[in-house]
Amino acid sequence: MTKLSLSKEKIKVVLLEGVHPDAEKLFRKDGYDNIHVYNSTPNDDELQNILADTHILGIRSRTQLKGQNLDTCEKLMAVGTFCIGTNQVDLDQCKSQGIPVFNAPFSNTRSVAELVMAEIILLLRGIPEKNAKAHRGQWFKSALNSNETRGKTLGIVGFGHIGSQLCILAEAMGMKVKYYDIENKLPLGNSEAVGSLEELLPQVDVLSLHVPDTELTQEMIGAKELALLPKGSFLVNAARGQIVVIDDLVKSLKMGHLNGAAIDVFPTEPASNNDPFESPLLAFDNVILTPHIGGSTQEAQVNIANEVADKLIKYSNNGSTSSAVNFPEVSLPALHADLTRVMHIHENKPGMLERINHAFSSQSINIAAMYLQTSGDVGYVIMDVNCESSDSIVKQLNDIDGTIRVRVLH
Repeated sequence: MTKLSLSKEKIKVVLLEGVHPDAEKLFRKDGYDNIHVYNSTPNDDELQNILADTHILGIRSRTQLKGQNLDTCEKLMAVGTFCIGTNQVDLDQCKSQGIPVFNAPFSNTRSVAELVMAEIILLLRGIPEKNAKAHRGQWFKSALNSNETRGKTLGIVGFGHIGSQLCILAEAMGMKVKYYDIENKLPLGNSEAVGSLEELLPQVDVLSLHVPDTELTQEMIGAKELALLPKGSFLVNAARGQIVVIDDLVKSLKMGHLNGAAIDVFPTEPASNNDPFESPLLAFDNVILTPHIGGSTQEAQVNIANEVADKLIKYSNNGSTSSAVNFPEVSLPALHADLTRVMHIHENKPGMLERINHAFSSQSINIAAMYLQTSGDVGYVIMDVNCESSDSIVKQLNDIDGTIRVRVLH
């Protein structure tokens, strides 16, 4: 598949799901004018029509970029997920089609941590139930089940960027922090690592989840795990909806084993703000329900818009793939005005570099600089060369068995 150099005004950029306007501004500032912005999530048929001639795609968490949706997008050269997660994208299929995927793994870290900390305070004080009763005209002035955060133990599952940021906030409020992570993570402050989830659960007053959606984490917290939590404790999930078995959580709340919960993510979520939200947790006054807004602050959305748009622009302008989640990572300098940059994405197998070099030497084309990186079954080689016309070398590169994509920048 050949991708010759396109002028910026011809490169079609599509931003779906109400990506923050700063992303569009950044593209336009860099000279991209063919930008199409959608505030909603298109259905599969609409998405396939949109992708038919799209070069750069920006999505958030709802758009599913998998299977047939990817099969038909022959012009697509890069995808940006304007969020932390990338489970809505088939990363392997994108990789096999030579499409790097970029995300914003750190931009909303503070926003999520602050929401969780606020919910912990509200849960410990029994505010959700008191607030619900007040809205119904009931005056529930009582210190029953109302406690300070100071001295309580917070258990964090997943000590990554958000979990560690929450640790800092919690310790500042006087909480003791214990955490469990499948990888060895250095403790922050006075926090303490625990060897297993089963060891952590009985020790906490509040359990907060901060793990990705993987086969290991799906239904990680079910009846067995909830029973291990101390009676009167609380659960907070602002990670992924599949991590907690909601029916088991409902049973634990009905039994009075848990004193409450705060849930920001759900196994099934409405497709838009106009669709109804349904959950058995609606019946509980002591549960905080929020509509997947952990990272939904103005600050986070601005940070995400700028981070992901900048990565997409750099890849489009000069081929840099630094921090791509599914692709060989190469950080490239700006292209010198007198050179042509040829990018070759290929199956990572023996002899590829030799054949690529032979293609250039057979046409007496001098390679001024070369960059190479591989990731699993895909290789990415970039050559800055001296040549007046790239047509013949592109044809020869495409004829190499195992070539996925050739792209040229002038």
